[in-house]
Amino acid sequence: MAKYVYFFGNGKAEGDETMKATLGGKGANLAAMTNMGIPVPPGFTISTDVCEEFYKNKRKYPASLEKEVDEQLKRLEDLMKKRLGDPEDPLLVSVRSGAAVSMPGMMDTILNLGLNDKAVEGLAKKTNNPRFAYDSYRRFIQMYGDVVLGVPHDEFEHALAQVKKSKKVTLDTELTADDLKKVIELYKGIVKKHTKKDFPQNPKDQLWGAIGAVFGSWMNERAIKYRELNNIKNLKGTAVTVQSMVFGNWGDDSGTGVCFSRDPSTGANEFYGEFLMNAQGEDVVAGIRTPEKISALAKKNKAVYDQLVKIKNHLEKSFRDMQDMEFTVQQGVLYILQTRNGKRTGQAAVKIAVDMVNEKLISKEEAIMRVTAEHIDQLLHPMIDPKAIKTAKVLTKGLNASPGAACGQIVFTAQDAEKWVKEGKKVVLVRKDTSPEDIGGMVVSEGILTSTGGMTSHAAVVARGMGTPCVSGATEVLVGNKIITIKETKLK
Repeated sequence: MAKYVYFFGNGKAEGDETMKATLGGKGANLAAMTNMGIPVPPGFTISTDVCEEFYKNKRKYPASLEKEVDEQLKRLEDLMKKRLGDPEDPLLVSVRSGAAVSMPGMMDTILNLGLNDKAVEGLAKKTNNPRFAYDSYRRFIQMYGDVVLGVPHDEFEHALAQVKKSKKVTLDTELTADDLKKVIELYKGIVKKHTKKDFPQNPKDQLWGAIGAVFGSWMNERAIKYRELNNIKNLKGTAVTVQSMVFGNWGDDSGTGVCFSRDPSTGANEFYGEFLMNAQGEDVVAGIRTPEKISALAKKNKAVYDQLVKIKNHLEKSFRDMQDMEFTVQQGVLYILQTRNGKRTGQAAVKIAVDMVNEKLISKEEAIMRVTAEHIDQLLHPMIDPKAIKTAKVLTKGLNASPGAACGQIVFTAQDAEKWVKEGKKVVLVRKDTSPEDIGGMVVSEGILTSTGGMTSHAAVVARGMGTPCVSGATEVLVGNKIITIKETKLK
C-alpha cells in the first residue's frame, strides 16, 4: 500500500531533506531538523501525492488516507500526552502548507486547531492563564473562519477594533480575558451570519476542514498567479503538515520571530531578523504590529538568543545556503518551526555566493549557479542619486525592506494598480500592510510603501523576491479614504 503520511518527533523523522518532492520544502526540512536534534515541535506531513490525487479524483482523497492520518494523530497524542479536543488538557495543532518550491504566504495556514467552547475552558484552567486561552481561541476562530469557511477577514478585524475602541486600548495584548470572551462571541456571530451554521466544535471535523482548505489553496488565484510569475512548473502540489502548537502568546516570557542567517537585502554575514513578545507567528509576517530587531532578544533572554545563534549557524552549514527561519519561544523555551533557503535581492545573492566560496561552503561553480538572470537584472535597477539625497525633501522614513528607487502615481489597492498599469501609468502601491491577495498589484507596481510591518513582513519578503523597491513600517504614513497623510502633507 502507498504511504501518504510521514511522522517526525522525538529526535527521529520518517523523512529527510532529500524528500522535498514528496514532503514539500517545509516537511522535508522539518524532518531534517528533527533528525539533527534541533528542537522542533513534533507532528506529521501528508505528502504531495495526496494533493495530486485530490485534483485527479475530483477533490476526493485516496481511500486509505483517513486511517493513516488517524494512526499518526494517535502517535502524536501519545508522544505529547494530550488528546485533540480533550476538555481538560487539549492538544492543539497547526495545519500548514508546503510545496517543493517555497511560495511565501501564497497558501493557507491554520493555528490553534482543536479549541472549542469546552476545551478553551480546560486550557484556561490547566495553564492558569485564561487570557492566553481565550486569545488562542479568538485567533483560531478568525483564521479558520477566513481560510476554511470563507468568512471575510475584514469583518473579524472590524469586530476586534470595536472592542478595542470600547475598552480605550490600542493593542490586542491590552485586552483582558473577559474582553476576549466578548470578541469570541462576536466572531461566532459573524461565522453564523455567513455560513448559517455554528462554529464547528468537533476537533476531527476542524482538522479535516483545515486539511481540505490547504489542499484547496494550491489552486487558489493568488497561488496560481505566483507560480506563473515565478515560472514554477511540474509540481505535484502542496504537502500538509500537522504540527503540535507551541505558543508565543503565552505571556511576556514568550514570543515569536522570523530570522535570516545573513542579511537578505545586502548579503552581509550578519544575523538578521525580528521578533515580537507575547505574539504568534502570523503577527510578525502579517505586519499587524511592527516588531523589534533580533539583536534586542539578547537583552530579553540571553540564553535563548545564544541558542538561536548556534542553531542558525548549524543550519546554514548543513544546508550550505542562507536560511530563513521561523521560531517561537514558549515560557523561555526555544522551538524552531521551519527553515528554508531565504529569498534575497540581487546584491545579496552576489555577495552571499562570493562569501560562501571564500568560507569554503560552496564551489565557484555552485556560486555562479546561485546568481540568476533576475538577480543580475536587479543589480541594474535605478537608485536615487546619492548627490540628490543631500538636497531632496524627505517626507518620512521607514524600514529599508527592499532596495532600489521608484517613482509613480499613488494607488491604494492592488486592483487599481493592475487597472492603472494597463492604462499605461506607473504606480506606487501604498497600503497599511499587504496580504497574499495583493500579489497581482505588487507585481505591476514600481515600488511598495506600507505604514506597518517589519523587514520580514509579507510586503518586505515578496518585494525582495521580485526585486521591487519597498519601504515598510513607515509609521507616520496614515492611509485612509484614498489619501495619505504624512504630518502636514496630504497626498491623493
